[in-house]
Amino acid sequence: MPRVKRGMTHVKKRRKLLKAVKGYKWGRKKLIRLAKTARTKAGAHSYTDRRKKKRVMRGLWQIKINAFVREFDLSYSRFINLLKVNKIEVDRKILADLAVSNKEALTALINKIKK
Repeated sequence: MPRVKRGMTHVKKRRKLLKAVKGYKWGRKKLIRLAKTARTKAGAHSYTDRRKKKRVMRGLWQIKINAFVREFDLSYSRFINLLKVNKIEVDRKILADLAVSNKEALTALINKIKK
């Protein structure tokens, strides 16, 4: 069996790794051993933070909705309850967007469910 020299493969693998960690601080951008762990941890954090982002955004939507409905002597929880009682299915993302960009439409919705 002929001898297989793997120099090119090894170099390509390291080059790909160093390209992935470009812009990192200190030795993590240029030392192979540190770069490997940095890339692994960065991948793990990016995975969990993509899920965390959804939680954070939902909280932000709730804050925006609450701030708007307070002007109509409603709390956030009371407003959501009134939506459910009146069988109006609008998700929080849309409600928060209406509270910021289209106040008239949300005002009309609030007046409809307050009756």
